[in-house]
Amino acid sequence: MHSPHDPYVRVRGAREHNLKGVDVDIPRDVLAVFTGVSGSGKSSLAFGTIYAEAQRRYFESVAPYARRLIHQVGAPKVGQITGLPPAVSLQQRRSAPTSRSSVGTVTNLSNSLRMLYSRAGDYPPGAERLDSDSFSPNTAVGACPECHGLGQVHRTTEELLVPDPGLSIREGAIAAWPGAWQGKNLRDILDALGHDVDLPWRELPAEQREWILFTDEQPVVTVHPVRDADRIQRPYQGTYMSARRYVMKTFADSKSPTLRAKAERFLAAAPCAACGGSRLRPEALAVTFGGRTIADVAALPLTELAGLLEGGSSEAARVLTEDLKSRIGPVVELGLGYLSLDRATPTLSAGELQRLRLATQLRSGLFGVVYVLDEPSAGLHPADTEALLTVLARLKAAGNTVFVVEHHLDVMRGADWLVDVGPRAGEHGGKVLHSGPVAELAGVTESATARFLFDGSPATARQVRAPRGQLKVGPVSRHNLRGVTAEFPLGVFTAVTGVSGSGKSTLIGEITEELAGVGRLVSVDQKPIGRTPRSNLATYTGLFDVVRKVFAATDEARVRRYGVGRFSFNVAGGRCETCQGEGFVSVELLFLPSTYAPCPDCGGARYNPETLQVAYRGRNIAQVLDLTVEGAAEFFADTPAVARSLGALLDVGLGYLRLGQPATELSGGEAQRIKLASELQRGRRGHTLYLLDEPTTGLHPADVEVLMRQLHGLVDAGHTVVVVEHDMAVVAVADWVIDLGPGGGDAGGRIVAAGPPAQVARASGSATAPYLARVGLNRA
Repeated sequence: MHSPHDPYVRVRGAREHNLKGVDVDIPRDVLAVFTGVSGSGKSSLAFGTIYAEAQRRYFESVAPYARRLIHQVGAPKVGQITGLPPAVSLQQRRSAPTSRSSVGTVTNLSNSLRMLYSRAGDYPPGAERLDSDSFSPNTAVGACPECHGLGQVHRTTEELLVPDPGLSIREGAIAAWPGAWQGKNLRDILDALGHDVDLPWRELPAEQREWILFTDEQPVVTVHPVRDADRIQRPYQGTYMSARRYVMKTFADSKSPTLRAKAERFLAAAPCAACGGSRLRPEALAVTFGGRTIADVAALPLTELAGLLEGGSSEAARVLTEDLKSRIGPVVELGLGYLSLDRATPTLSAGELQRLRLATQLRSGLFGVVYVLDEPSAGLHPADTEALLTVLARLKAAGNTVFVVEHHLDVMRGADWLVDVGPRAGEHGGKVLHSGPVAELAGVTESATARFLFDGSPATARQVRAPRGQLKVGPVSRHNLRGVTAEFPLGVFTAVTGVSGSGKSTLIGEITEELAGVGRLVSVDQKPIGRTPRSNLATYTGLFDVVRKVFAATDEARVRRYGVGRFSFNVAGGRCETCQGEGFVSVELLFLPSTYAPCPDCGGARYNPETLQVAYRGRNIAQVLDLTVEGAAEFFADTPAVARSLGALLDVGLGYLRLGQPATELSGGEAQRIKLASELQRGRRGHTLYLLDEPTTGLHPADVEVLMRQLHGLVDAGHTVVVVEHDMAVVAVADWVIDLGPGGGDAGGRIVAAGPPAQVARASGSATAPYLARVGLNRA
């Protein structure tokens, strides 16, 4: 029995996901880094076991009714955990932020700023004081009544509603009209009203065009439809609705996402004329602090805002400005000083969002808790990683334990304790190879991490390739780029570098297929491959189509007359109808949020019993979907179409994923590599330009090697690869580097250096140069 003062978190018999009955002891009050190749089981240990157990215990401690209201994560598969304090999790997982969610709301800085304007703002003579809610666009008392606090209004124009004025109304000039009978009905009503529906749109008088598209009148007329001779023609009363009215009504009221999306094509968002896009009522905008409205201040980069907050004349102003500055400090320290309070959350990267939450935690003053962080260095320039380590050290110094899942070598080196999981991914992982001080990992021969952490040899020399031409981009003036022109060499590997917010993604976003020299453009981003569990690895890559054909060709399927459709879980026939092929059912609880449970009929297999009776080489379709990519590659070794897809997935290091793994369970890096694999399995003809935004995010250095082999292989095959990258080991083996900066936000947006890596490593005024030089480039 351990004493109550046992200084270790002790995990016994962890079996979550691929963990093989893991026993591990980790000291409290340290910075402990969990590492290992992608899919080795480190997140299953840190999040799926340790954090999940801390959360379960918290739920157990609250009142039963409250316990059921909180969405439970379920009990992790673990024998026992002792010495575990309460835990706070900061994951990369995106919530679903709305357009009303912003940097200010995530960090609670908006609350402090509104309080400052309410209590210490300069009001016009005779104006009554407003409470802090009156300065929020998300409340009824603060929101601009015209745009309801969104800052934008949706309008339409003749050009949007009638894209081809050469057509007549009968020929479909009004593209925004509904299809089928409703569109014909509106045409017949216009005809009955005396409008010429056969004249080209541009030849109709201007006032008629205006009325047809924009009138608010809804006249009712008798329509005599012209139908086929053999059909009864009955007159009816038809009500006219203008094209604008139809589009606005559909956009506002339709429950169909397809109809809403169609309506949105005919709308243009414009800043609200009443509030100028500030989202607030005039009364709130009349109050100033330091001569600026709250909307002006919310649009400033945080570094600039901190400089403005010198206490006003009153004691209230002094106290509130000090509070705001102390809250802004950690955000700036984490390299996010270029963000403004009104920056919408959906426009932030997952890494930026996590660091904002981390900055908020620094202010919370908690102690004695375990912070579990998911790759906080993701998307960070090495210069910003140093600041991150300082922040993590401060969390620890405040009396907390910090557990970090991480691949960044500098974060590992800065740890007090290292837990290395492996040796490989999926079923070849799930074991703790080392749990102890960092230096002791050097003696663990099985560890893939040790080779990178302790190998001091310089980067492998790679002959710099000669470009086959230039791609000129710009001048670009967008976000913080001001008239920037860049030249990307063709037929080589180019890395775009720079601190967070320096303009890298903005610059490569300007590369389009229209530019001379691009040819075919393939942009491989980190967006999910699907938003529902129905989308998975097999369906996205097209692999599932071939697998279903294989099952449909078996003797048993032929005898039963089962076609390819029988083996899809998305259509009626072969799927389990109880769960509609989802594999789980929603359990409705009275007055409580619904919860999900495995389907009682198919047990999560997704198919009905008859479909599961058809086997191919001893496995049914559900068992095949449960195979890992690696296992499936052996199983389908002699089926060329399947083997090619699986080979491409193995080549980008995804052998550990299951074929039927839902898209919702995949990380951004995994989604990006699945897209790359789908692209690699296609036969490529002609020159292709591949654009990748931080392809090494979430990758262990061993997986980065695998990925780089593929990307350099594409260049050797005659294509062009452009990556935005922070990993200096990747930048060092590029042919060309374009470095943006020197800082983020307004302090960035310029090309600081461009040239081969060795040349950029010597550039003065570049934040990247010292870190690139440190990789130890051994070539001229």
